[in-house]
Amino acid sequence: MMIKRALISVSDKTGIVEFARKLQAAGVEIISTGGTMKALKDAGIPVTYVSDVTGFPEIMDGRVKTLNPYIHGGILAIRDNKEHVDAMIQHKIKGIDLVVVNLYPFRETIAKEGVTLEEAIENIDIGGPAMIRAAAKNFKYVSVVVNPAHYDEIIEQVQAGTGVSDKLRMQLAFEAFSHTSEYDACISKYLSEQLAK
Repeated sequence: MMIKRALISVSDKTGIVEFARKLQAAGVEIISTGGTMKALKDAGIPVTYVSDVTGFPEIMDGRVKTLNPYIHGGILAIRDNKEHVDAMIQHKIKGIDLVVVNLYPFRETIAKEGVTLEEAIENIDIGGPAMIRAAAKNFKYVSVVVNPAHYDEIIEQVQAGTGVSDKLRMQLAFEAFSHTSEYDACISKYLSEQLAK
């Protein structure tokens, strides 16, 4: 699948500026949130703020920003289903072909000495897993990247003009579901430990 539009929202910003620069040079439109958007803008990369896509501001200290039909409709639409395409047209939803998301550092937060329950809770990502799972579910049409180690491979396929291969999209979906599963297991274990105190 060809990549024309990407959503990038990462806590781990390793390699993200160079990756986004190469995407932009290949003609990919980039949507982003908060800190990621600032990093990309500071590097001179054109980026569309997610609130400009949704028509709604980030609220509640960033707890609510991407949970919106303009984002999830763009990710989940089945591109060769007429009803889905008609709904996109009717509601002015543009497709999102690449989702690059890694999650709030929950594991790293709870590893800190003296971390409070409140601090741990604020590092439970909600929008990130929702976008990752949506993109992974729709891997037939959408590439999802949770690991910076795949940036070069994605760029190679984008620059080759072939789009991301079916096999790579499925591999990325597998990794994405593994990533969110491990993330949720870590949260579950932490809360279990708190209850045992």
